[in-house]
Amino acid sequence: MESTFAIIAEPNRRAILSLLAASEQSVGDIEEKLNLSQPSVSKHLRVLREAGFVEARVDAQRRLYRLNPEPLMEIDAWLAPFRRFWSVHLDALERHLDQIDPAPRSKGKKR
Repeated sequence: MESTFAIIAEPNRRAILSLLAASEQSVGDIEEKLNLSQPSVSKHLRVLREAGFVEARVDAQRRLYRLNPEPLMEIDAWLAPFRRFWSVHLDALERHLDQIDPAPRSKGKKR
């Protein structure tokens, strides 16, 4: 079985996971939105399903796929100790932006 990181390293699988993060999708929906062939989508969904990233349910004549967040939470937990490496850079960027435009920022309001 492929490792979790090998599974999500494939760009089409990441694209499928992104679609499923928004809502359930059928194979046909995924084919259309990602411009992939049905066999390709099915192959990627099989890999994702076997690894536990997605779940399927039958709805009449089609199968709907949805995201299973548990494997992603495991990846998030593994990444936690490394966040300090990029959060320092994000903090520095925020300080720099504050120096350029010291006006207070508030969510949802345009400048």
